[in-house]
Parts: sequence; structure tokens; C-alpha cells
Amino acid sequence: MATTGGTRQPKYQRIADALREAIRSGEYGPGARLPGENDLMAAHGVARMTARQALGVLQSEGIAESRKGSGVFVRSFRPLMRRGVERLSRERWGGGRSVWSADIEDRTLVVDGASVAEEPAPEPIARVLALEPGDAVCVRRRRFVLDGKPVLLATSFLPAAMVAGSAITQEDTSPGGIYARLGELGFAPVHFREEIRSRMPSQEEAERLGLSAGTPVILVCRTAFDAERRPVEVNEMVLDSASYVLEYDFDA
Repeated sequence: MATTGGTRQPKYQRIADALREAIRSGEYGPGARLPGENDLMAAHGVARMTARQALGVLQSEGIAESRKGSGVFVRSFRPLMRRGVERLSRERWGGGRSVWSADIEDRTLVVDGASVAEEPAPEPIARVLALEPGDAVCVRRRRFVLDGKPVLLATSFLPAAMVAGSAITQEDTSPGGIYARLGELGFAPVHFREEIRSRMPSQEEAERLGLSAGTPVILVCRTAFDAERRPVEVNEMVLDSASYVLEYDFDA
């Protein structure tokens, strides 16, 4: 790996820093094409691999994206502010609004690839929902696309016996979504727990989210509990890490 001294940054990192600063200053605006490998090689006197690494850093950070046959461009997608507390308030879904309404402002959200099925509960899900392994669960799978960009894959698991015959077993759950429908069934969520971690995506996840090489995903697993502290839903979410800022606003 090329360096300019024992305590100096690698050359590729210094080039990436310079490009990042040029983007922040507005020299390269959203959607602008960045200097290619040949340009960087000539400007900085580096090998092709060093130039490629520099551009790869920006892609892995979600700042830039590669377009096959065209080059590397400044990413034009505006990150989504996920308001972790506000979005789950009962005032919101109880009033017939989607939890997404806290996040998207006036942006265009489309849900595609939706499916609903009754399946045997996987052992980890059965454990969280206090079911026996293999007990039936209602499984709701969706992909969320914001401003034309896939940003989230979500899979919800609910006890099948609890939601049988309700709108939760349909693709369209009507205003307020599944939490409003759980409330109508007498199982309104009053407490949520979210566990967050990150990893690299599987090939299927990368394809469905349209991720650039090297972009990790954020995993959010949310469990909803009713007033009896009974778990009523587990929602496993896979987020494009470059598309999100996670915001949690709460009092000390």
C-alpha cells in the first residue's frame, strides 16, 4: 500500500479526503461525475489501484456511486432521517397515519414486493413471541422505495391466532397500519424495543436494495408489546446504511 511516510495517511485516503472536501464545498454537486481513475492517476501521480481505492472509499461511505460504463458520481439521494421515537407514538398510528409519515416529509414512498403468508414460526421468532417452535405466524414482507431508491426491507411476524381474520392478514392494512389494527383487536402496542447492529449485506439484500459494493446494512429488530407486556409483533428490518440517519430524541 503506497504511503508518503511512516506517520502519513495512505495516498488513496488522502485523495479520498480531497474528493470528499470538494463534494462538501460544492465543487462536485449531487449527480456530478467525479474524476475517473485516469484523471486521478495523472493529477496525483499514483497507480491505478491507488486511484481505484480512493474512489472505493467514497462509494463505501455512500457519498458516491458507480454507474456501469459511465464512471463514479456524487450520490444525489438525500439521506432519510429515521425518527426512532416520534415515528412509533400512539398519537401517530392511532390517528390513522403511517409511522413513515414522521420520516419522509413530502417525499414519495412506494411499497413494493409486498406479501402476506401464514408460516411456521422460526425458532428465534417463536421464542420472542412466546410461541412454541413451529406455531403459525402471520408473516408480512415489504420493500420500501423512497424517491425511486430502495431503502428498506422489512419482515413482520405476528401470532397467527391473534390476527386471524383481521386486515393484518391482507396486503393493505388501511390507515394506521398494523398497529392501529392491533389496537382494534385489543392488543394495542404500548412499548417497543429496538435492537440495532450492522453487517455486510447478503447478495440478495444487496440486489434488492441496489447497494454499491462495500456498502453495509443496518439491521433493526423491533419488538412491540401490548399493555400486558405480551409481545405482539417482531419486525426485522434491513436498511441501506448510506440512506439513513438514525435519530433518537428523548429526555434524560
